[in-house]
Amino acid sequence: MPMESIIEQSVGDEQTLADSGFYWRESEGVKVLICRALEDAGFVNGFSTRSGGVSPFPENSLNLAGFNEDTAENIHENRRRFLTVFGSGLELALAWQVHGDRIRLVHEREDIGDSDERADAVVSDLTGVLAGVKTADCVPVLIGDPRTGAYAAVHAGWRGTVQAIATKAVGELQRAFGSDPKDLIAAIGPAAGCGNYEIGPDVIADFQVNFGDASEKYFTPTRAGHALVDLHAANRDQLLAAGVRRENIYSAPFCTMERPDLFFSYRLEKQKYGKTGRLLSVVGRNSTQREPSA
Repeated sequence: MPMESIIEQSVGDEQTLADSGFYWRESEGVKVLICRALEDAGFVNGFSTRSGGVSPFPENSLNLAGFNEDTAENIHENRRRFLTVFGSGLELALAWQVHGDRIRLVHEREDIGDSDERADAVVSDLTGVLAGVKTADCVPVLIGDPRTGAYAAVHAGWRGTVQAIATKAVGELQRAFGSDPKDLIAAIGPAAGCGNYEIGPDVIADFQVNFGDASEKYFTPTRAGHALVDLHAANRDQLLAAGVRRENIYSAPFCTMERPDLFFSYRLEKQKYGKTGRLLSVVGRNSTQREPSA
């Protein structure tokens, strides 16, 4: 995006963010998008951006995952910088993401950290923990239950969306912690938007199999057999279908493909640089926050 466009767009960003239920928090060059409703309900939460790090993506980038494309030293230093935005005493709980619908339950402190467990959502109710998912165009969804203190981080690419990973994460919160979907607060983070994310006939067919005729509302036809897809809307509708109240769902007003100055985009950068960084979206509770309501 040209610099003059970025400057013009930034003028209205703060009001747009406030209207959408988000705000920026910055610390030592690291900029994180916060969902205010989740924070007000007692949940530490944030969607990372690309600035303030040490990785060459192409430079000074806050790459937070992808050990096959960056050094461990860079990633660990970037994670340290990212976590300082939230204060001390918080540890990450992550999974090995595979674009599926499995969910990792973090029930004990020994489960905290990186994991070889294949999953695309992480759920927990532990304090001092941030459940996290890695994205670079896919949709991150953060969910918190103010009543039980349970929370979930969800990675929903087109495959995960087709498999209803967001709906299944709500179901796991119900099963594991007794959550009522009506109590849940959800934040849908920056992702490739419907004005840029083109899919082909195989993806369209998978949506039609899993969503039926309702899938058409997520598509904007482009050329023969292709369409732009609105994954934000599809995941919002899955949360609604799972019982989350409409007024408790917040969507960040950013497309990762439109704002490569702020976010990593696999579709834009993999071809250009041969690699791309990864964002982290996290939610949890620290030990100093109030206890959940009964």
